Amino acid sequence: MTRLDVIRRTLSAHTPVLLGAREGETLAAVALVFRGDPVDPELLFIERAEREGDPWSGQMAFPGGRVEKDDRSVREAAQRETFEEVGLDLSGAEVLGRLDDQGGRRAGARRSLRIAPFAFHCNEPGPVEINDEVQTAMWVPYSNLLDPERRVDFEFGDYGGSFAGIRVGHPERHIVWGLTRRILRSLVELMGERLP
Repeated sequence: MTRLDVIRRTLSAHTPVLLGAREGETLAAVALVFRGDPVDPELLFIERAEREGDPWSGQMAFPGGRVEKDDRSVREAAQRETFEEVGLDLSGAEVLGRLDDQGGRRAGARRSLRIAPFAFHCNEPGPVEINDEVQTAMWVPYSNLLDPERRVDFEFGDYGGSFAGIRVGHPERHIVWGLTRRILRSLVELMGERLP
């Protein structure tokens, strides 16, 4: 059985934990997009563009964003945002399933963001075409995310303290940490594996 088969089977049997809505919080959705070799599929990450007032400016993330009133569902928001940010149309992609909701917040603040992660698989998704919200996009083999040699501990801006991360590209810029790492960890742990 391939790793993609295991992801497919695991997520189809998973009942995601959904966080209750809080007054004043934003609901967002992200897409974990897999492609390629089913034995070691690649996962799409984006590096968010540097933007004033964006608490996640310049960080590694999954494509996604706010759920808008015109979105018919949270999953549709993840698909729309993915198309807007990286030009990938997920309307024909295989929906692997939904992961547990995650709460996001600025350091020291109460939860102000609720994120619904959805996993998709595209055999041949086509070229990535980033918009102005994205600085770079990269496909990373799933096995790289489990490699202990890619673990880093680092300090980030004024957040204070040291954070665990996974280097997926340039060692000083492309580090998956924080909220994105938590989303990734929820998938990896469902698979019975561990992040380094």
